[in-house]
Amino acid sequence: MLKHKILNDDFVREDTWRVFRIMSEFVEGFEVLSEVGRAVSIFGSSRPKPAGDKYFRLAEETAYLLAKEKYAIITGGGPGLMEAANKGAKRAGGKSIGLNIQIPSEQKANPFVDLLLEFRYFFVRKVMFVKYAKAFVIMPGGFGTLDEFTEAVNLIQTERIPKFPVVLVGSEYWKGMLDWLRGKVLPSGNISKNDLDIFTVVDEPREVVKVIKKFYAKT
Repeated sequence: MLKHKILNDDFVREDTWRVFRIMSEFVEGFEVLSEVGRAVSIFGSSRPKPAGDKYFRLAEETAYLLAKEKYAIITGGGPGLMEAANKGAKRAGGKSIGLNIQIPSEQKANPFVDLLLEFRYFFVRKVMFVKYAKAFVIMPGGFGTLDEFTEAVNLIQTERIPKFPVVLVGSEYWKGMLDWLRGKVLPSGNISKNDLDIFTVVDEPREVVKVIKKFYAKT
């Protein structure tokens, strides 16, 4: 009986309260982001520096042009290409939003974020990226960026969410992955040819805007 009580107390003290923390993150995210209006989520590596990185300039210009089209810009709120996108949004006078994640390396929000939400749970944060975005723009990045890309593509593929623009920026950077998808994954039967149409690959900021505008012109 004593052992059962200890386990039960641990459950009440840890897992039960974790549910309330998760719920509070959902509630705050829904309440704040529901007021944002049209938005585009931009993803990319946290590692590039502002000086001399071509993708930093691409991310900033892409966000700038999208903000001029009256889209709010949502990023992960951190440094690197996230900072570039928030910088571009702010330069255009648009809404610059950061969904920061609490991780051991203590990612700090970049100085160009005007509206900041802090998340403890990755899965709650990912829901916010998808739920309030009219498009995903995927800049070069690592595991985190790939995670956001593949989850969006999978949700569209399985019809869990309606199709929306998913744009990969940087054909040179993504070439290896695209060659693998076309040359290995597709012939093996693990995806269909139509699955490769879920996303678009471009190289210039104006092409990103064009893809998104063309998609919504048809809807």
